[in-house]
Amino acid sequence: MATAPDTAALRQVIQDQLKLSRRLKDRVAELEARTHAPVAVVGTAMRLPGGIDTPDAYRTFLYSDDPDTRAVGPIPEDRTGLRAVYHPERGKEGHSYVDRAGFLDDIASFDAAFFGISQREAETMDPQQRLLLEVAWEALERGGIAARRQDRLPIGVFVGVMASEYGRRFVHDGDYSRIDPYHSTGSGHCFVAGRISYALGLSGPATSVDTACSSSLVAIHQAVRALRGGECDYALAGGANLILGPDLMVSLCQGEALSPGGRSRTFLADADGYGRGEGVGMVALMRLDDALDRGHPVLAVVRGSAVNHDGASSGFTVPSGPAQQEVIRAALADARVAPGSVGYVEAHGTGTALGDPIEVGALDAVLGTGAGERTAPVALGSVKARIGHLEAAAGIAGVLKLVLMLGDGTVPAGAQPGDGRLNPLIPWDRIALTVPRTPAPWAGAPEDRTAGISAFGLSGTNAHAVLSAYHPAPAAPVDVPENHPELLTLSARDPRALAELSERVQEALTGLDAAGVASLCHTLRAGRVHFGHRLAVVGCDAAALADALAAGQPADGVRAADRVVLATGPDTALLEAALAELARHFPGLRPAIDGEGTPAARLRAVLTLLGVKTALATGSDTSGPDAARITAGGQSLPLAGDDPGSAPRLLAEALAALHRGGATLRLDHLGAPGALFVDAPTYPFQRKRFWIEETAAEPAHIAPVPVAPTRTGPLDRAEIGAYLTTELAAVLKADGALAPDVPFCEVGGDSFTAMLLTKSVEQQYGVELPTLDCPVEMPVADLLVHLSEQVCAAMGVER
Repeated sequence: MATAPDTAALRQVIQDQLKLSRRLKDRVAELEARTHAPVAVVGTAMRLPGGIDTPDAYRTFLYSDDPDTRAVGPIPEDRTGLRAVYHPERGKEGHSYVDRAGFLDDIASFDAAFFGISQREAETMDPQQRLLLEVAWEALERGGIAARRQDRLPIGVFVGVMASEYGRRFVHDGDYSRIDPYHSTGSGHCFVAGRISYALGLSGPATSVDTACSSSLVAIHQAVRALRGGECDYALAGGANLILGPDLMVSLCQGEALSPGGRSRTFLADADGYGRGEGVGMVALMRLDDALDRGHPVLAVVRGSAVNHDGASSGFTVPSGPAQQEVIRAALADARVAPGSVGYVEAHGTGTALGDPIEVGALDAVLGTGAGERTAPVALGSVKARIGHLEAAAGIAGVLKLVLMLGDGTVPAGAQPGDGRLNPLIPWDRIALTVPRTPAPWAGAPEDRTAGISAFGLSGTNAHAVLSAYHPAPAAPVDVPENHPELLTLSARDPRALAELSERVQEALTGLDAAGVASLCHTLRAGRVHFGHRLAVVGCDAAALADALAAGQPADGVRAADRVVLATGPDTALLEAALAELARHFPGLRPAIDGEGTPAARLRAVLTLLGVKTALATGSDTSGPDAARITAGGQSLPLAGDDPGSAPRLLAEALAALHRGGATLRLDHLGAPGALFVDAPTYPFQRKRFWIEETAAEPAHIAPVPVAPTRTGPLDRAEIGAYLTTELAAVLKADGALAPDVPFCEVGGDSFTAMLLTKSVEQQYGVELPTLDCPVEMPVADLLVHLSEQVCAAMGVER
């Protein structure tokens, strides 16, 4: 006899399965959302033709009233190889018919000391690496990301690079004597991204990308994938291209790929090849949710990207229309954006009779007439027409342009009024694409601004990305309490840079309201790395802060090495009131203020949160008028007095003194209510010229090994120490004596330095030594003692 089913148990099973199904669906949706998560552009930096080295300079250039503003010029005097191969006759064997391109103003100058690179290594290093270090640093600073080397932040580095021509000048007529250990690390593509990660102390993936002209857009694609996959929390993505040797120029001319006039005439009837250009650019990226949570600026949003290859097309270097359509569709799918939503495309647009019609046809098939009914045609443009084709850096130049356009809501002219008619091989009257002749407002609502960008490599690798403007919902205004004291901190690696930075910040303070001052000071405190030469001032408005900076450095710094002791008085009610004032002015301190324990313990927790390691005074009695104070190095700094309202200013002034003294503070939590990271003056690099000429007057020769000196007495330890001091500076090619208290790594010391110094000692004294041990974190003075001990021990020199 069959038993009746247990209805209650069956109902429970069904309910459990439904709950499980919902959880699985939620998990699938979560993973799907992560796969397509938008990525914020939080910082940008660039070095582009025409002296463009800031976002504002690029914006001015793009929207210039002069319709003929371009950045193409003659070959610089110091590019002797390029000048030597020029001949105006097309097809002349072994020559280039191009004598114009988009050149950078100065690629030889570099602040080697800032990045801890010796002069010896700096002059061997490809200028592309040097420029990339600078723009990487600036992009992070503009994004409010303080990359302290010791923190090993999870920042990925993805860099597009194609040519590496600087290293050729170290070999002349088969003579290799000018090549030293730094030649390989200074020239190889694989070291470009790794150089940035090493110099800045970053722990994320570091990848150099070479897909020819699509390299930097492929690098951005990889950065977006790494952020979505959780491989890093931040990313630097960009590219570099310098025209330093004749080889590629001659090859491109022999294939007649270049325009004789040196200019890309994108989409024009007289398009006759592309014009080359130099440039370096970088964007700092974060997952959009993280950027918003941490208060970083969102300049634009990367919605999606895709990469593919032409495959078996009609020729290895011939563009493929079907492949271009595929990569655009894939990028739209990744971005979850409908084709009809795209209002502008930064085209690859090299300006060739073959390439332009193929690209326009592919764009129209996907985004134009192929997208169905559109309210307005898609606007086209390509910055190549004005700065040249930056090859490996072309993609980043276009992305930097899009970031400005999306933020400004203005589309620059895609062709200048005097450029003549458009390419007649493109059926402009039958497609939903247009090339604007003058700047115009972006069609549609601000929140609907969406753009695409293409980059097609000569290697056949294609990339496309979809970006959009970011327009958050209206937020409550920054609520800065009345008489709110702001701590403004500045630092640099040398006094000249600090003075220059101070002047820039004084200018930036001009006209700022309380909210602007709060965000600027928050950025300079929490979004910057703090170096040895410092300024710190306190003020309640822009004018007071600017006046304090102009007055120079106060003399009340408390040395970082001093023990800090916190003492509090017996009036706990007064201290509680002071803590409440601190919480009102600095809401980021509330977790410590609202914690458990006595008022003294919670004030100590506040200081700990700010990076001030303190000990409580025995008896906790100030034996004076202050409700709380800290002492260090014989100095006493009040934190709270009879008036609880003075506590915010007293805390700011105490932190200013500690900062000036070199304390390692963490000031992220000191922001006023609603303070955000904003674009603030970036580090003023102090550059020197590092440049190896392409040819020497006479081939260099290997110098003979010096004969060990004949001695009449025993070796002297002082003599050995003096020799090591002089020779270490010589190996590093330092201008003078090395600063004794600076870590060895900050003057450019590394394992190669140790090897070269060992060889010098062996040649000087006629001995054989194991490679000297040179701890890179050791101060130079201690290192010289350490080296002297090793040499003396190996040579049997007694004390």
